[in-house]
Amino acid sequence: MLPTPVSMDITEFRKRGKEMVDYIADYFEQLEERQVYPDVEPGYLRPLIPDSAPQEPESFEDVLKDVERIIMPGVTHWHSPYFFAYFPTASSFPALLADVLSGGIGCIGFSWASSPACTELETVMLDWLGKMINLPEEFLAGKDGEGGGVIQGSASEATLITLLAARTKTIRRVQSENPELTAADIMSKLVAYASDQAHSSVERAGLIGGVKIKNIPSDDKFTVCGSALKKVLHEDRAAGLIPFFFCATLGTTPCCSFDRLLELGPICNKENIWMHIDAAYAGSAFICPEFRHLLNGVEHVKLSHEFENLVLQDKRFEICAEVTLGLVCFRLKGSNELNEALLKSINEARKIHLVPCHLREKFVLRFAICSRTVESVHIQFAWKHISELATELLNA
Repeated sequence: MLPTPVSMDITEFRKRGKEMVDYIADYFEQLEERQVYPDVEPGYLRPLIPDSAPQEPESFEDVLKDVERIIMPGVTHWHSPYFFAYFPTASSFPALLADVLSGGIGCIGFSWASSPACTELETVMLDWLGKMINLPEEFLAGKDGEGGGVIQGSASEATLITLLAARTKTIRRVQSENPELTAADIMSKLVAYASDQAHSSVERAGLIGGVKIKNIPSDDKFTVCGSALKKVLHEDRAAGLIPFFFCATLGTTPCCSFDRLLELGPICNKENIWMHIDAAYAGSAFICPEFRHLLNGVEHVKLSHEFENLVLQDKRFEICAEVTLGLVCFRLKGSNELNEALLKSINEARKIHLVPCHLREKFVLRFAICSRTVESVHIQFAWKHISELATELLNA
């Protein structure tokens, strides 16, 4: 199987491009009917395709048939209204068309000279985003270019880049104050911090950056407060360490908790610590005026609260964290093994898809509103399905 016939010219590209748009449109129209989670085993794909690239091209029609026959059976459909795992992903028809345009132009925007429009558009659009989420003026590039931002490939990459920038800035500052210290001397004393609920990519950033990273204990709502950070900073400075970086999280991966920025920010400013905010899940919500206050506190989203209410009506279950935005953390009252068995039965049935997390010592099921097409009927279906499987499990 080849991804496209090698002999495609502009005329055929026009024709096949329209067919591909139709294929994608059909995919979205029929997505609810596809099994959300694939029923395949590791290594299923290799026996179905040639060991090496075919010598002759295949027709476009045959390529699409292979997509349906070989590829689709192994696809986890993230945009299905029955996909409640991990987190939402961006998907819209305008974005798909933009991808086509971007791929067609093929801009390589690593510098202004390599593509002026590409690099300037990036900074202008990020100012738009900054204004949409109501960031302070100093965060924007504006006409003077003092602030602003650039797009990173992933949240993990963004955290690493900021940690490396903070590390470099701190080494230069400490060396200016203590010229006798080498970079290696300073590196051995640097320490970064993050919540014990922070994404694993924060820990990986510390490992790649070659610095110590410590977890700050979260409270009973799984958030980091100012007093917890202040306590650890005091202990580490007394031990001769150099605190230089704190990663706050708005919308943690396990349960969508929000660290207390109003308490943490002033501490970081006073202690001369770079504060990075990881808002990979919840950040986009700040575009909506009704959610901008989440920068200072936490609130509700309709469909997630509908599911929460269904859980609360069943005395066999419990809610494990405050419901914020589109994520509900819940479990059967009982052992971790019981909940592991429930999740296994849910995912093996392949009608909906969930993933777990651990909150303290508890094994918890995460129900995340992911697809933009989710409606109340899908929430009701999911809960009925979960409830029936729980009954089977408890009666076994």
